[in-house]
Amino acid sequence: MQKSATQPKAKKKSTSVRKLAYNNLKSDVLAGRFNPGQRLTEEHLARSLGVSRTPVREALHKLESEGLVKPLESRGFSVARDSREEMEDLFDIRAALEGYAIRLICECIAEKSIDELQDLIRKAENALKRKKLDEIFRYNTQFHDALHGVISHKSRFHSLIADTRNYVLRYRKDSLHYFAGARRTIDGHKKILLAISLKDPDLCERVMREHIQEAKEEALHKISDTVGRL
Repeated sequence: MQKSATQPKAKKKSTSVRKLAYNNLKSDVLAGRFNPGQRLTEEHLARSLGVSRTPVREALHKLESEGLVKPLESRGFSVARDSREEMEDLFDIRAALEGYAIRLICECIAEKSIDELQDLIRKAENALKRKKLDEIFRYNTQFHDALHGVISHKSRFHSLIADTRNYVLRYRKDSLHYFAGARRTIDGHKKILLAISLKDPDLCERVMREHIQEAKEEALHKISDTVGRL
């Protein structure tokens, strides 16, 4: 019996829809568009994404395996709420990974990449002058993306860094939504770029770890403020 020519197309479309549902939901969770503890239902998410419930259900189970959502005793899921200890662990893991990564970056970065990083800092500075905090967050995220792009050939290591950064971005976005936090972040990026320009691996690692420690303290302070208001 001859196979239908539409079968491969249908399978490809199904895979594409599943990937779309997963990517969009993960992006929304990591961007903080859902509050920690917020209930997520297949019906609502399927309607908002314009897909059936099946790819949404699969996406939620995948996000559960990644620790981003948790199943409820009743139907549905909720956005995972990290404890203070879990947050500290995430930032400490990030400091260890990126502290080592910057040593590798320092040894192989090209002038073109340094120019790109400098341009992103200039754009963030300009956005700060115009009080565009969403732009600052975007440029600061792009700074780290460009920085770690230098070692993208180390695919597994690069993936570990990206995953860890994604988890902490939920908390970093809050701390960047006030001017003092944005100012400190931009200044931290300037120090990182200076250390790279000096080709000093030890200085690079120290500056990167200090940068992440500041981010950790701001995120933990934000958590304390939130708990205090409950």
